[in-house]
Amino acid sequence: MTDPEDREQQAKVTRSLLYRLDAPLAAHCRLRGVLPAPGAVRIAVRAGEDSYTRDFLYEIPHDTVSPDDIPGLLRTVLAGPQLYSSSDVGEAMGMTLLRLRPRDIGPASETEEGRALAFLRSLTGPADDENPFLIGFLLHGESLLRLYVRRPDRPGVIGVDVRVVGPPPTALVAALPSLVAQERHRRPAPDDPHCDLLVDLTDG
Repeated sequence: MTDPEDREQQAKVTRSLLYRLDAPLAAHCRLRGVLPAPGAVRIAVRAGEDSYTRDFLYEIPHDTVSPDDIPGLLRTVLAGPQLYSSSDVGEAMGMTLLRLRPRDIGPASETEEGRALAFLRSLTGPADDENPFLIGFLLHGESLLRLYVRRPDRPGVIGVDVRVVGPPPTALVAALPSLVAQERHRRPAPDDPHCDLLVDLTDG
């Protein structure tokens, strides 16, 4: 892999799938690895359970899909039988290699947990360890995510309700600390003992 754009794309795919290592990609299908290939990324997946398992490598060309769309693409492929031409099937490292044609495959929609994960990741970074903003979260209701954040004005916790129905809205993520700091958005939180106040941003 010598092309800088390929290396950058490979790194993005690897980062986007790191958090999938501990949860099934689909029923009875688990991520085993992300491997580099010329002009493509190969996703290693173990299908089956107990002694009835089989390993597959799904090859996805870099120029056909963004890294964020790969989990949805894999969910579609893993949801049921797919047809492959003989030229799209091979073997590598003892695994069946399947070359995907993303333009012919519609990505399955992201799960609620996946959308929440994307939102939470957008709020955190390595610099947050010493002065964290986000200190907790709860999925509740239909596509509702409650964020627990530090109060900017004094000790305490504010609960912030947001909807997770698509990719994290960049404008909302960027404005969140200032919105939380505004008194006019706050209200009491009598039913949640884990925060002092609530901010409802479900319409924003």
